[in-house]
Amino acid sequence: MELKWLEDFLSLSYCMNFTLAANDRHITQSALSRRIRQLEQWVGLPLIDRSTYPVRLTPAGESFLPRARQAVDMLTALREETLERHTAPEEVLSFATMSTLVLTFFPVWMEKIEANGGSFRTRFAEAYSSFSGNVSKLLHNECDFLLTYAHECVPAITELARYPYLTLGSERVIAISAPNDNGQPIHQLGIDQAPVNYLSYRDSSFFAQALPKTVFQKAPFQLNTVYENAMSAALKAMAVAGHGVAWIPESLAINEMNSGQLVRAAEPTFDMIVEIRLYRSFRLRCKSVGRFWKRAEEVGMLADRVAL
Repeated sequence: MELKWLEDFLSLSYCMNFTLAANDRHITQSALSRRIRQLEQWVGLPLIDRSTYPVRLTPAGESFLPRARQAVDMLTALREETLERHTAPEEVLSFATMSTLVLTFFPVWMEKIEANGGSFRTRFAEAYSSFSGNVSKLLHNECDFLLTYAHECVPAITELARYPYLTLGSERVIAISAPNDNGQPIHQLGIDQAPVNYLSYRDSSFFAQALPKTVFQKAPFQLNTVYENAMSAALKAMAVAGHGVAWIPESLAINEMNSGQLVRAAEPTFDMIVEIRLYRSFRLRCKSVGRFWKRAEEVGMLADRVAL
């Protein structure tokens, strides 16, 4: 039995879709299917009911799931405890986060953190193409912090309810398009209009889960998906090139909007507001984790006082 089989099973039990779970695990769908079958052969019982869509766990899979999660957590903790005991503590803070926040929020925020006294060594954990993959980094103690967008309609956020977090700010997500010669959006959204070319997030990304439950629920736009990508920056590039409309964090699109390369494609009524949160691991791997958390709290309180 291999640890990766259990990790594959946990991912599939969350996604309930072989394609999404394969993306989460950065392997092909056929490789994921093969490894799940190997796990089932090792257990001696089917764990996945493949006759339904989405797939679901068999009764054996349901009873196996909590123990599988405990086993992965235990083995991960064992590995890290051994490393900590026999190597010098590494005072480098590890962040799981989204590519957009790396580009827009993190540099400015870190400047405020360090301006309040002292510097920190930081690194980003291995990037995941799926939001649940980033969340799993925190759940499996593979990072010190999770810096993420948050909205209660996204299922993975509810998994983090027991973790301490700070709300660092908010972000407005807006519909954008390249303009025509008259400065109007080439791809303009309207409820009663013809289908509009849509630049879509991949199913496994945060915004792909949040937009249907917020914006699209109140505005049933006619959207013709012409491109998919998990990264906001990639969708923005396609929008600038005139290929369609996309919902992009405003901070990521502000320069192109100021230069006239992008314009709003819908009224502000159809914006989405999300929080920016910092979640902390329960396990304080080194002293710097606690010091950084305290500094982040102080910066947040200072920002609140300025706002008042």
